[in-house]
Amino acid sequence: MKAYIFPGQGAQFSGMGLDLYENSSEAQHLFEDANEILGFNITDIMFEGTAEQLKETKVTQPAIFLHSVILAKTLGESFKPEMVAGHSLGEFSALVAAGALSFEDGLKLVSQRAQAMQKACELQPSTMAAVLGLEDQVVEDICAKTEGVVVAANYNCPGQLVISGEVDAIERACEAMKEAGARRALVLPVGGAFHSPMMEPAREELAAAIENTTFSKPNCPIYQNVTATAITDENEIKANLISQLTAPVRWTQSVQQMIKDGATLFTEVGPGKVLQGLVKKIDREAQTASATFETKGDE
Repeated sequence: MKAYIFPGQGAQFSGMGLDLYENSSEAQHLFEDANEILGFNITDIMFEGTAEQLKETKVTQPAIFLHSVILAKTLGESFKPEMVAGHSLGEFSALVAAGALSFEDGLKLVSQRAQAMQKACELQPSTMAAVLGLEDQVVEDICAKTEGVVVAANYNCPGQLVISGEVDAIERACEAMKEAGARRALVLPVGGAFHSPMMEPAREELAAAIENTTFSKPNCPIYQNVTATAITDENEIKANLISQLTAPVRWTQSVQQMIKDGATLFTEVGPGKVLQGLVKKIDREAQTASATFETKGDE
């Protein structure tokens, strides 16, 4: 079975999407629409911006979403997903690609999500850290015992977790992780504690926007971050999407479930190859590929 997977924040690069814009009239229209919906020329930053400009949350999230969704739309007949999943922000790309959300609504939600997260980050200093070489249970136990807010936020692959929370609590947890035998426990250069209780103000803000958006039944099951199971019901999709900001990204469990349900090929749609690497670490036998736009001149 064909699974399509969509990357999250961190996959951006300068020049992203330019090949699509130059070679597909459909892509060009969608990029122009995006500039209008967002109220600024995101294409200028995507195609010519510096790494620094691309790192701004209000730019990064819509940019990755646009690259993924527009690439999926230009694949035409060859894009026939039997299951989809996205890592954090990538879940919105997956929902649009699977027909559960319109392009415009998806982009608006991603833009609101980025701004709500930015605001939540500014309320209180918070951060995330990567922990390598420890069992999930050990990481969870240390988080539970550490004073302050610190939780397991991203289950990326076995032995690679990201923790999230208050700056002091993260630093204390990192020390404890190293003492417990972690190969590395490294604070990440991120704006805040994503997928933790610190994102509650953003969750509340985004919940209202999601509730007011029309969702349709997707063309295939989506394996959502919160449950790591196949979901096709619109109301469940909405509820999980609202929970996503404060709940962990269960990527390891999602990929394992997709394989159990028959996934044989994982195609990454969007910038970079991060998710393909994680899939291989979760299951060495899994086949992975990058979605590539075939230049056929103008349609």
